[in-house]
Amino acid sequence: MTVNIKGQSSKIYTFEGAYSSTSSTEDRSGVYAILDYNGDNCCLIDVGESAQVKTRLDNHDRKPCWYGKQKGNLKCAVYYTPNLQQQGRMLVEQDIRAYYNNLCGDR
Repeated sequence: MTVNIKGQSSKIYTFEGAYSSTSSTEDRSGVYAILDYNGDNCCLIDVGESAQVKTRLDNHDRKPCWYGKQKGNLKCAVYYTPNLQQQGRMLVEQDIRAYYNNLCGDR
């Protein structure tokens, strides 16, 4: 399964997932999305980047914000970026953040 997430640049990023558990994610570099599925509606509530996505998701400091915005089932999706360093991952994150409002965290 995949999830398409649009950035302000109009680029569409194809994320793997959405997964109910981080056990389906890998400790590789990428951009992660936290999604809230409520019936037929899906809402992006956070996006971030990490060199070790699974570890970051498991130990994330913004989890209280995710649960505070949750209306349905939280899931995660990952856009793995094996060819991007941190600066490139941050550009993807910033592109997505610029398109959506009311996300947890700041960048």
